[in-house]
Amino acid sequence: MGPRILLVDDEQEFVLTLAERLRMRDMDSYAVFDGPAALEQVQSHPPRILIIDLKMPGMDGIQVLKQVKQTHPGIHIIILTGHGSEQDKINCMNLGASAYFQKPVDIDRLCAAIRQEHDTVRSDDRKKTSSDRYPGTGSPSP
Repeated sequence: MGPRILLVDDEQEFVLTLAERLRMRDMDSYAVFDGPAALEQVQSHPPRILIIDLKMPGMDGIQVLKQVKQTHPGIHIIILTGHGSEQDKINCMNLGASAYFQKPVDIDRLCAAIRQEHDTVRSDDRKKTSSDRYPGTGSPSP
């Protein structure tokens, strides 16, 4: 299975269906329904990839994005929203989101973005493991 994927959306039926569709594609996904629950999950069981809706009651997706990037900058974030604008997209990308999609999204396009993030996560992990073994070099000694 790929990296843990946390889905955050207040549309419960939508997000549970999306999580199931991702699991059917061998992606370890689970869902929460609001920003505070997402932040709790990030603290207790950090995902490698976070997919966030922008428009949620209370704490919106931009607030979640900002807080996660401050506390866990290594988490890769994809925005998936039905109510975003071009300015929202620019703001999200400037805050550290790696992709931005409008609902309804083609599941194959979303999965391609997740796989791309997964490849980046694995690359980051290899670099970290290598530099942990050989501090100061960033690569194994010959």
